[in-house]
Amino acid sequence: MNYRVEELAAAADVRVDTIRFYQSRGLLPKPRREGRVAIYGSAHLDRLRRIRSLGEQGFSLAQIGRVLQEGEASENPEPLLEALVEKEVGERTYTQSELAQEAGIPEALVQAAVAAGLAQPIEIEGEVRFTGADLEMARAALVILGAGFPLDSLLSVAVSHAKHVEGLADEAIDLFDDYIRKPKTGLTEDESEDPASQEAAAEAFRDLLPQVTRLVALHFQRTLVARAIERLAESDGEGRGDLKRALAVTGAHRLQVEWR
Repeated sequence: MNYRVEELAAAADVRVDTIRFYQSRGLLPKPRREGRVAIYGSAHLDRLRRIRSLGEQGFSLAQIGRVLQEGEASENPEPLLEALVEKEVGERTYTQSELAQEAGIPEALVQAAVAAGLAQPIEIEGEVRFTGADLEMARAALVILGAGFPLDSLLSVAVSHAKHVEGLADEAIDLFDDYIRKPKTGLTEDESEDPASQEAAAEAFRDLLPQVTRLVALHFQRTLVARAIERLAESDGEGRGDLKRALAVTGAHRLQVEWR
C-alpha cells in the first residue's frame, strides 16, 4: 500500500514532523518520489511501529538505530541490549518539568546538570525524557545542596567525578566483553550469535551489575571515610572536633550500601 506523508503519519499515529525527524536520524528510509510527491510504503509503516514500540520500552534513539540495523529480521531486541535498557530506564520516564517537580528542584538545576553532562536524558519520539535513576540522583543532590554546599562547587566536583567514571566504565565494559560476553556467545568475526548464549550473557549482566555497583560504592565510601580520618590526624585542631563528631554520629565506617 502507498502513503503520502500525511497518510503515513495518520496510519502510524505520529506527527509528520516525527517522520521527518526519524528520517534525519537515519531511522526511517527515504521515500521514493513520483514527480514532486514523496511516496511511502508498508515497510515504512512497519518501521514506524517498530520504532514506537522500542521507544515505549525505553530505548533511546541511538539504541533503536542499533536494534534496527543489527536485528531487522527479529521481532525481539538483542537480550543484552534489552537488559542494559531495563537497568537504565526502569518502568517510567519523565519530562524535564516532571523530573523537576518530582524531585522538588528548579528546572534550571536539571538544565545545569544536563549541560554539565551529569544527566543524560534519552529521546523518545524526538522528546527528551529522564529515567528513574535521574530522579534518584536529583533527590540525592537536593539533600547535599540542602547541607550548604555551593551549587557551582558541587557541580565542579561532580563533573570531575563523571569524567573519571566514564573512563573506568569503558575499561569495565572491555573486561565484560573479553571475559563474559564473548566466551558466552562464542562471538567471532564470521559466526552469528546463538540466542541462548545471548540470553546467558544478558543474565550474567543482570547478576553482575548490582555487585559491581556495590563494590564501587563501598570502595568510594571507604576511601572517603579513610581520607576524612587522615585529615583528622593531620589537623592542627581547627574544626577537628566537628569532623570527628560527624563521623561518630553517622557511623560512616559501618554504613550499608543498598541496591534495589
